[in-house]
Amino acid sequence: MKILFVHQNFPGQYRELFTWLRDQGEHELVFLTQRKDVPDMEGARVVSYNSHHKPAKNAYALTQYWEECTGNGFGCAQAASRLRGEGFTPDVILGHVGWGELTFLKEIWPDTPIIGYFEYYFLAKGGSVGFDPEFPASPHAPFTMHARNAVNFANIQTVDKGHSPTAWQRDTFPESFREKIYVKHDGIRTDRLKPDPEAEVALGRLDRPVTRDDEIFTYMARNMEPTRGFHSFMRALPHILDARPNARALIIGGSDVSYGKKSGSNGGYRAEMEKEVGEAVDWSRVHFLGRVPYEDYQKIIQVGRCHIYLSVPFVLSWSCLEAMSMGATIVASDVAPVREAIEHGKTGLLADFFDPKDIARKVIDVLERPGSYAHLGPAARRHVVKHYDFNKVCLPEHLRQINALVPKAKRMEIPG
Repeated sequence: MKILFVHQNFPGQYRELFTWLRDQGEHELVFLTQRKDVPDMEGARVVSYNSHHKPAKNAYALTQYWEECTGNGFGCAQAASRLRGEGFTPDVILGHVGWGELTFLKEIWPDTPIIGYFEYYFLAKGGSVGFDPEFPASPHAPFTMHARNAVNFANIQTVDKGHSPTAWQRDTFPESFREKIYVKHDGIRTDRLKPDPEAEVALGRLDRPVTRDDEIFTYMARNMEPTRGFHSFMRALPHILDARPNARALIIGGSDVSYGKKSGSNGGYRAEMEKEVGEAVDWSRVHFLGRVPYEDYQKIIQVGRCHIYLSVPFVLSWSCLEAMSMGATIVASDVAPVREAIEHGKTGLLADFFDPKDIARKVIDVLERPGSYAHLGPAARRHVVKHYDFNKVCLPEHLRQINALVPKAKRMEIPG
């Protein structure tokens, strides 16, 4: 089969599916992306494209996002037109809706079915915007959020089928969208992400690596920001360290912002929160590790006695499900997208996002009495294996959805 992937940040959510298809060696794969640094690879062709237009910084706020997304879409369409001129016509297109890249692809290949990744509908209420009173929404937020959804409205008509990774994400979209959107996670490699009682992590300040015998708790986010509860974590930190004098915090994440408003401080939200908690924290037991290689990230989670996952009502992080797959005992924020994956007392513990003392109490108890919570990690792993495993659960459904849109002769065999 000839398959075109489209995602501005290769490979994005298609990491596992794209890799699996490439490993089969039976398909002609092309990936359109804005990334320029993707190395050549056997079994697939990665083609970079440039946005055709960027809005001015002072562009009208209600149309700025649409202007940016149509610039992406037209740039992508021009690259697609060149592919068509070379004789490439895909049997199916898989692409992310959010940045407008799919918007004009039916103008290039009107008969090619498209499955669009519908990640999030911009909500003025019930989502990330306005959830945390510490970061109040602008009075104009309902208008700007609805205006940003112009991309979603255009693309629900462009695609033949939609895809959302979780039910909560699908349900952020209007009811009229939902019958077109199937729900299945991108997939977690539970065959690779397992508990490892022998894992160890070297830390620069210590003359020995830390292991499962140490009292380690972890926090991870792509960037340390309020959307992922970094401020709540940092406010819980002094209470945890005071109660557990042998505990160490291992913190993974960058200092930029992926979602929401940027910090006004030099050094980002990390600098803000370090200043706020100040002398209340024993910094000798706090290890900011930055962004780490994937293999190191796994070991860090595997040595932890407790993992903290915090988020406002927003897209559920892969890291939450990956930590569950590795058998982590998780203390997570009690919000709807997290509750879809974690059941309190059965596959993890849920805490009040706005109450650092509640977060701390639950972490302290896990650190103090690990035996009382020893059932949570294995149960979390079983849950992820049952519902989110890439090879046995997610991949077959994605292939079924693709097969339903292509002629019988083109359909892929679904692994048993």
